[in-house]
Amino acid sequence: MTNIIQQPQPFDLVGDPVLIAGIGQGFEATLNWRVHEGHDERTGFFNVGGGTGEHGQFQVQAAIGDAAFQLDRLFVEVFEESAQDGSEINKVIVPVIYGPRIVPGYIGYRIHVVKAGDTLSKIARDTYGDAGQFSRIARANPQLISDPNQIFVGQVLKVPIGA
Repeated sequence: MTNIIQQPQPFDLVGDPVLIAGIGQGFEATLNWRVHEGHDERTGFFNVGGGTGEHGQFQVQAAIGDAAFQLDRLFVEVFEESAQDGSEINKVIVPVIYGPRIVPGYIGYRIHVVKAGDTLSKIARDTYGDAGQFSRIARANPQLISDPNQIFVGQVLKVPIGA
């Protein structure tokens, strides 16, 4: 086992800070984290375990609020820097969705299980008071919604909520 990210899970809707947790090991007990989307990034490091070869639990609050992200989709990475050449090794990457890009004042999300007769417009009207905001829900669930006109009974959608 090298490094494992247990939180966030793939396509989780995250805020700021991004909470990163898991199990890992690194050279001299040091691992690095990176949150990016191809245009901007935030990075940092933390200690885990007792030293090289020893695994330990980690939990990091990755503050990313001043990043100039242009996309909803971010990547959370945890990796070790090689003692031999400084390259990134044992890298784990998890794609996530960044809530503050979708809803102003993002504070979290509600779970909505699609029922017969639901549409994204109806869910948006009930949540935001404006049916035209349906794209917020589609953007928060890209792995489930490829066509905003097609949602299915039983789908479990994350509906982002702002302050």
